[in-house]
Amino acid sequence: MKNQEKIKFASANKSLFFPTLKKRVDQYFTDNQKSRYANKTMVIKTIVLVAAYIIPYIILIAFTPPFAVSLLLWLVMGAGVSGIGMSVMHDANHGAFSKNPTINKWVGYTINLAGVGVMNWKLQHNILHHTYTNVANVDEDIKDRGVIKLSPHEKVGRLHRFQWIYAFFFYSILTLYWVILKDFIQYVNFIKSGVNRQSKTENRRMLAGLIILKISYFAIFLMLPTMVFHISFWQVLIGFLLMHFAAGLVLTVIFQLAHSVEGAHHPLPNEEGIIEQDWAVHQLETTANFSPHNKWLSWYIGGLNFQIEHHLFPKICHVHYPELAPIVKQTAKEFGLTYMENKTFFKAVKSHVASLKRFGTPHFNEAIV
Repeated sequence: MKNQEKIKFASANKSLFFPTLKKRVDQYFTDNQKSRYANKTMVIKTIVLVAAYIIPYIILIAFTPPFAVSLLLWLVMGAGVSGIGMSVMHDANHGAFSKNPTINKWVGYTINLAGVGVMNWKLQHNILHHTYTNVANVDEDIKDRGVIKLSPHEKVGRLHRFQWIYAFFFYSILTLYWVILKDFIQYVNFIKSGVNRQSKTENRRMLAGLIILKISYFAIFLMLPTMVFHISFWQVLIGFLLMHFAAGLVLTVIFQLAHSVEGAHHPLPNEEGIIEQDWAVHQLETTANFSPHNKWLSWYIGGLNFQIEHHLFPKICHVHYPELAPIVKQTAKEFGLTYMENKTFFKAVKSHVASLKRFGTPHFNEAIV
């Protein structure tokens, strides 16, 4: 039996919190005659973010602007692809963009614009992360990869005491690592672990699709500008890396601020593989919101500052989370549950840095384990 198959959430301690909350959220949509899916704001946002990624690239190859201007365009592309990842493909691959599965499927493919395969992302995010949030050795988002420790239940070395300083460099190379290696590593690991339950034929097709995707991606971004439009390769390479450094830093930091902050729990299952809380309470205890009143930030990062609402209702489009948050907060209070929230972005970053320091301290981790 695989790790994720051994873990169950307590049924004996099942709380009335989520049934009560779900009823109230359903009532909100009924009373306000609103759809749970994308609205006009979401559609406009999708167009803007996709354009922010594609149009600068067209300008780069069509007009070959000066190097300094091209770097600015690459940065805009980094912001654009980050926005697509957080605001567009994320909702679609949760089935939250539209009630039409076909629309969700095709909008979900916008992840391919970043050179990333959709199937691996769904397995990592929808199954392992959303089900087993902050559970060591199962949640891929806090998986021990040696360099950075994001759980108190991992052995640490002397170097990890400095991870709060160097972590942000590794965050910045995340998307580059994903494009080059991560998809293939996950392809192998998910088959071995049983997370990927596709047939051999389906997986062969998936692998072929990944290879074609990677070749196409690098051909478009590195070969086409240099071989067809005669832009210096070194300029293209520097811009390409700058785009990835910006995208990687933004994406990783935003996702870390929800679960790797002070106050977030990292529960371990007991000997029978049971986590003591039910699933919904577990999501509350392992997740934190941040900067809930910053409308510009909420727009750009796809409501990922309302991660509590997202984890409890991943199939609801993120544009509705600001209105749902007071309902969730009040219901949690009524049931005596903690609703974690950092009021500003910088307080959340400070809390994450504090967590990195704590997780990188050997004596702390030994005491926990």
